[in-house]
Amino acid sequence: MLQTISLRAALLIAVCFFTACLKEKEDVGTPAPPAGINGPVYDWTKIADSAQSSLTYFWSASGKVYLTSNSSTDWGQYWPNAHALDVLIDAYVRNPSPAVKARMDELVNGVKAKNGNTWINYYYDDMEWMALACLRAYQATNDAQYKTITDLLWADIKAGWSNDLNGGLWWRKDYSSKNTPSNMPAAILAARLYKAFNNADDLAWANKIYDWQKATLYEAATGWVYDNIDKNGNKNTTWKFTYNQGTFIGAALELYKITNNLSYQSDAIKATEFAVSSGQLTANGILKDEGGGDGGLFKGVFIRYFTRLIIDGNLPTDKKNNYLQFLKKNAESLWSKGTNKSLTLFGNAWDKAPGNTTDLTTQLSGAMLLEAMAELKKLDLLPK
Repeated sequence: MLQTISLRAALLIAVCFFTACLKEKEDVGTPAPPAGINGPVYDWTKIADSAQSSLTYFWSASGKVYLTSNSSTDWGQYWPNAHALDVLIDAYVRNPSPAVKARMDELVNGVKAKNGNTWINYYYDDMEWMALACLRAYQATNDAQYKTITDLLWADIKAGWSNDLNGGLWWRKDYSSKNTPSNMPAAILAARLYKAFNNADDLAWANKIYDWQKATLYEAATGWVYDNIDKNGNKNTTWKFTYNQGTFIGAALELYKITNNLSYQSDAIKATEFAVSSGQLTANGILKDEGGGDGGLFKGVFIRYFTRLIIDGNLPTDKKNNYLQFLKKNAESLWSKGTNKSLTLFGNAWDKAPGNTTDLTTQLSGAMLLEAMAELKKLDLLPK
């Protein structure tokens, strides 16, 4: 980033690049309510546009990757940049734009360069996130380069499976532990590959990964998804993360959509209830602050798959309505309380605005929530 350009000026450039210069950025999307309506009216499409524009704060024009924070010169590492690609795809799906497609292309090749001129990575979960984003990019754009990357990564990911601990994918290539982050995104990927290309082997992978996870890192009585088991068989029964709940929901949903087996739908609902209703991961109905760094992305991951459950999960009406209200409450809190409006920066806590600096991971989570609201608005699913 050019150090001589102020953050406010950088935002103006970003807005012009992505949204043809939205006006009144100090309070975009929340005009005064019409007569007879209490409270602000949120224009989620414009708000999502503002979230997309804010990502230019984090962009390295020389490195063609996103940086760790809006005040950093260090690249934001592999897995957050994979999620940044996913967020760009959200914008492209809403409004196919050559500028956004060009940024997607720059990013995926920038990550390859930063990663030692290869997309193969030491962490299996990092590659899974890139493969998931590239599969979406291929389906959105029909650009074969993204399918090539997905296939390359998927082949390497499958090599991470072993019969140790009764199965499962290792977290990374030192074979120290197996965890939800390395298994549930892989199950989502395998199921989506099956749906896209009808290769029965991919469905077999989705099933065996999911079955291992449910048998090993899931508490059926509560819906709590455990984080990891180490190579000696010791399970972590302390950590509770929105990320783990979200990826389990995503895997269960994908298998439900393929099989229509209600047990998968039931699993997804139980994991969701633990996240939104148990009090373990919320405070006053708002998803909890899970910090910056890696933790900054956890809520965004949950939101992405929670939203898919709402849209595609064939939920009972009462559940669907409750989940929509929960999502709406979190989005309104983020935009009205958790956003630095002068810079459009999001906080780790969705009810407390940050200062003038925030992590890429945190910004991406906020963008995922606002993109979810824009999608729900487009589908006319938002509560009135």
